[in-house]
Amino acid sequence: MTHSYSGSELCRLEASEVVTLLKKKEVSPAELLAASFERIASVEPAVNAMPTTCRRRAELALAELDTNQQGHPGWLGGLPLGIKDLDKVKGVRTTFGTKAMADYVPDYSDVFVERLERRGGIVVGKTNTPEMGAGGNTFNEVLGTTRNPWNTQMNAAGSSGGAAASLATGETWLSQGSDHGGSLRTPAAYCGIVGLRPSPGRVPFSLEAGISTGYFIESVIGPMARSVRDCALFLDAMSGFEPRLPISFPAPETSFQEAVIRANNKIRIAFSPDLNGYAPVEKVIDDHTREALKKVEAEGAIVVEDCPELPNLERTYHVLRGLGFMTSFSKLPDSISRHFKGTIKENWAFGQTLTLEDIANANIDRTTIFLNMQNLLQNFDVLACPTVGNMPRPVELEWVDEIDGQKLTNYMDWLRFAFLATTTGLPAISVPIGISNDGMPIGIQLIGPPRGEAKLLAAARIVEQATGGPLGPIDPNISNA
Repeated sequence: MTHSYSGSELCRLEASEVVTLLKKKEVSPAELLAASFERIASVEPAVNAMPTTCRRRAELALAELDTNQQGHPGWLGGLPLGIKDLDKVKGVRTTFGTKAMADYVPDYSDVFVERLERRGGIVVGKTNTPEMGAGGNTFNEVLGTTRNPWNTQMNAAGSSGGAAASLATGETWLSQGSDHGGSLRTPAAYCGIVGLRPSPGRVPFSLEAGISTGYFIESVIGPMARSVRDCALFLDAMSGFEPRLPISFPAPETSFQEAVIRANNKIRIAFSPDLNGYAPVEKVIDDHTREALKKVEAEGAIVVEDCPELPNLERTYHVLRGLGFMTSFSKLPDSISRHFKGTIKENWAFGQTLTLEDIANANIDRTTIFLNMQNLLQNFDVLACPTVGNMPRPVELEWVDEIDGQKLTNYMDWLRFAFLATTTGLPAISVPIGISNDGMPIGIQLIGPPRGEAKLLAAARIVEQATGGPLGPIDPNISNA
């Protein structure tokens, strides 16, 4: 199945190509802004990826474009980009996908947004998310449902579904996401783009005294793009020490883009098709994953089927998630929390049942799993596995309850491949590896060593090249809708 593209040639280019043109002054930021908003107007009725836009603010930002950081490897030169609707952009409606915040307009931006704007990014809008970012399907009662551009009957995944769909359709060249239970990786796989979950502390986020905590490592901000090189560019723009975040650490001396450019085919990949039987997977995904790794081997890589022991991963992840819900929502006023959907209330209620023994065991087990992974990654560059175990489902379904004949009972069960990187704090990336017979993209997940984004991105680039990527952008496929 072929997918058409009717947008401008500028929107078709990769972000790194556009930034090169910007630096050479062969294209202007104003031209890019016009192309972006033209594409947004064209595709939004079909996908609802970026329901809130801020054209006037973006135009004013062009006049104040900061060139002081032009020598920084992450300088974006006036490139339009999207920000997820969980994160604040000064003067722009930020709903968190929940009714009580439907008209909220912050008077300040999150710290990573400030950084991106200093480094030449131009925010054009807010991408859609499920309520409070909770869930693997991007819908909410404020801004509606985001649809998968490859087939608008299908789920774009979540919670960064709007970001992924906006990239797949060419609305923007870069779009920011965030990740806990695969919130960045699963939409990347479903929409045929690249999504990187960085190490905790790599990308700063804002804290509010008395409400939030800066010491949890499960939720992170990360880059999403249409290619591995562009993802590296975006990570360069996002990274760097931020004193307002206690777990923040400096950017590396060598840029992530340089690591991608230097990528060498002679990599060692450990491969686990189902994480020791923990995560069910459909045959079409398993087949494409194995075929992709054969192509990588043919280019000079070594692939060995291997996976460390992952004791109590399921329980550990859910305890950490429950603790996060308790911490995040315990200080929220009832005027906000009373609107929450049922699955959020269930997770919050579970968090309230946790005992000190539950939390102690989770921290002990996560350390064991981390050490087992760290030992594996002494001998391999990355661990490869599916990003998600099933192909997209109809957009009307909130969560998947069956994979390959296996009945699932928890609304997070279908996202089990995401839990390992979150629990261990290891960086992970989803990269497109092909298209199914019914025209839907399939992604592979690579998990790298501690703070090993450079090695991870280099491996991802090898996989991307071997499998014929990157994909897109495409016009939304509404023929079956």
